[in-house]
Order: sequence, then structure tokens, then C-alpha cells
Amino acid sequence: ATCGHGCKYGECMGPNKCKCFPGFTGKTCNQDLNECGLKPRPCEHRCMNTHGSYKCYCLNGYMLMPDGTCASSRTCAMVNCQYGCEEVKGQVQCLCPSGGLQLGPNGRTCIDIDECSTGKAVCSYNRRCVNTFGSFYCKCQLGYELKYTSGRYNCVDVNECVTNAHRCNLHAECLNTEGSFQCKCKQGYRGSGFDCA
Repeated sequence: ATCGHGCKYGECMGPNKCKCFPGFTGKTCNQDLNECGLKPRPCEHRCMNTHGSYKCYCLNGYMLMPDGTCASSRTCAMVNCQYGCEEVKGQVQCLCPSGGLQLGPNGRTCIDIDECSTGKAVCSYNRRCVNTFGSFYCKCQLGYELKYTSGRYNCVDVNECVTNAHRCNLHAECLNTEGSFQCKCKQGYRGSGFDCA
């Protein structure tokens, strides 16, 4: 089976036919499936879509049960958690709906973990980390763009000289470099390449 455009989060099952991994959709399985929009809804109270999955959480005063339903908890209401709570051996603990969030100093509200600055996030070569609330994603470094080449997605150098993304002087030549470009004044001109006289 050959899939010309590849299957980003799935397997190639037939000529240009992808079978997506759970949580993904689209012809090339490159789109995140928003489970929160499905009918019936997977969560009773609140649903938070995540990359390839989702998290359920309950309104204040309710506890999240393993099946995604919310059970009334008078204890939870007294603690006043931002995203609901769970009772463990009679102890009430507030919950955060994502691994990229942690309980704040008050033990009730959730604060973002910056995976990019803590080093928890590992992005492959040519990619930089972008922090989001509750998570992160990897983006191509400046001067590179995401392209589908030889069966996978890669960050490929942008040729600024071809795309006219350079600011070289009219009397300068543009030279493409890995991730960037240089301007060089033509013969008979002097300057930085951005200014030539």
C-alpha cells in the first residue's frame, strides 16, 4: 500500500487510504479529532480537547468518576477546586485536566507548566518549542518550513532568494544559506548587501 501524501498519525492501508490512530482524523490523519464535539459527548460536565485525546472534568462540588460521569461530592464543594476533585482515602485533592498543568500554591487552581523552559519538552532537530496553556508543540525554526518529503514531515530550509523573502539591495545578489540568507553587493558596488553604493 502506498499513500502519496503519507499518513501523519495513522497507517497506510491501501492506495492513498489511511487508517487513523484513535484521536485523529482527515485524509492523511493529520488533524486532531475534537472528541468534545462528538455525540454523545464523552464527558458529563466539561470536556477539554487535547492533541490526540481529551480530558473530562467536573463542575465544582462534583467528583470525576472513571467512566467520565460526575458524582456529587459535598466535600469537593467545600474545598472549592477550579476543575473538580477526587477523594483518595478520605482526603480531597483538587485535579488539573492536563499533565501540562499543575496545582498552584493554594492547592485549588491550576497553573501552566512551561515545558519549553523546564526542558520537559524535547523537539527534534530544526524545531523550536512553543508553550501553550496545558501543553506545548514543536514548530520549525525560523528560516525553515514544514514539508512532506520522502515519506515523512520534515523542516526544510526556505530559499529566501527564490521566495523573495529577502531584503537585499537592488544592486546585490542574494545567497541562500541553511536557515537564512546573505546579501552581497554586485561587482562595482560596496556595502552591507542591504545598502549598496
